Amino acid sequence: MLSKNISNNIKATYFIGVGGIGMSALARYFNSIGVFTCGYDKTPSKITDNLITEGVKIHFKDDVNLIDKNIKALPKDEVIVVYTPAVPTHHSEFQWFNSNNYKVYKRAEVLGLITNPFKTVAVAGTHGKTSVSTIIAHIFKNTNQKFNAFLGGISKNYNSNLILNTEPDNVIYAVTEADEFDRSFLQLFPWSAVVTSVDEDHLDIYEDINDLKRTFGQFTNQINKEGLLIIKKGVDLEKENFPKNTYTYSLNDEADFYATNIVNDANKSTFDIITPKGKVNNVVINIPGNLNVENVVAAYAIATLQGINNVDIKDALQSWKGVKRRFEYIVNTKEVVYIDDYAHHPEELKSFLTSIKNIYKNKHITGVFQPHLFTRTRDFAEDFAKSLDLLDTLYLLDIYPAREEAIEGVTSKLIFDNLKIKSKEILTKEEVLKKIEKIKPEVLVTVGAGNIDSLVNPIKKILNRK
Repeated sequence: MLSKNISNNIKATYFIGVGGIGMSALARYFNSIGVFTCGYDKTPSKITDNLITEGVKIHFKDDVNLIDKNIKALPKDEVIVVYTPAVPTHHSEFQWFNSNNYKVYKRAEVLGLITNPFKTVAVAGTHGKTSVSTIIAHIFKNTNQKFNAFLGGISKNYNSNLILNTEPDNVIYAVTEADEFDRSFLQLFPWSAVVTSVDEDHLDIYEDINDLKRTFGQFTNQINKEGLLIIKKGVDLEKENFPKNTYTYSLNDEADFYATNIVNDANKSTFDIITPKGKVNNVVINIPGNLNVENVVAAYAIATLQGINNVDIKDALQSWKGVKRRFEYIVNTKEVVYIDDYAHHPEELKSFLTSIKNIYKNKHITGVFQPHLFTRTRDFAEDFAKSLDLLDTLYLLDIYPAREEAIEGVTSKLIFDNLKIKSKEILTKEEVLKKIEKIKPEVLVTVGAGNIDSLVNPIKKILNRK
């Protein structure tokens, strides 16, 4: 069942922007419950390849004539159309569905309609939400909770961004990201929530940091008053909007939940967690870095307060493999380490590179960074430079525009000119590959939220040849 607001007689769904990470989870959901699912995306990708393999019909040209005939043959009240805010209003298929009076929904609306009937666990924050929600979902899966999960990244354990309960009629929980972009998370009314961070971002949507904080306040006010909020210590939101069961967490600063005795090496992290009920000893995750430890603390808090016992949570965490493009080891040998990460905000970039430096203290760290969005680059050029100064060598790519048009005078050079490190170059992706052919990196990282992931396999092949 979807909701009283979306007919249960839906026979088909059409996704405009089906290859997006959030959109693809919804497409997988409808496809899995037997609804004919098809759609459009601008470019092929691993995600669209997998969706096609799973039975979703996709085309890559904006053309009304390519809309599947099964969609056009059905009565309009048996079809829903889902679009992402990244789709421009002049998109011809989008316009056609609207002008022909189909039910057209934003992705966030559909996510809310699917998840709100359940006890939803929603993870919000300007960064960290994908990892935390995926850890929660993995704990729930391994402790036999009755849940569905809609994730903003590909879980390496399940090779998917959708995890479904084996008994669809017995679902109690939903686990999902609560995305602040376009104020999408205001479509969610969760039973429990995590807020990982509220850093200045999306200034194309929000007036300023105060507008962002007000909107996060609206989100926390939508949590069930008998429910639960886990919030990062130091996040400055109005407490009057919090449910009565509110707890703080942190990496290692004193909070309701925090880590202590942290030991990171190149392959794992071991630590204890201080909780309101005492210490949980010897928690082990097979992914290194304080950033991952902090995310686990937040997920641990949710799980234990949901009544899952500590032994089962610890067992689940030992088998957690992480999320694709989140501190993902691509090559890990004695000769070279290569890690890929999605970080695209100065604060998460700083956290990621700090973890890398802490693990590989005496190694030369080479980074390839692709800025994401013209507005974000314009607004945070100096902050990006400060974070990237943690590297020893930087190869800086052009800005990935995503949904945006170019802004005059805004290029990667804004970041480049603020950098203090001496070893730096602005390169194309092709030039990066040629450069890596010539050098012998000790620790190499590729970082960004655009299409920088297209470099991962070519770089892997180069490094494995050396």
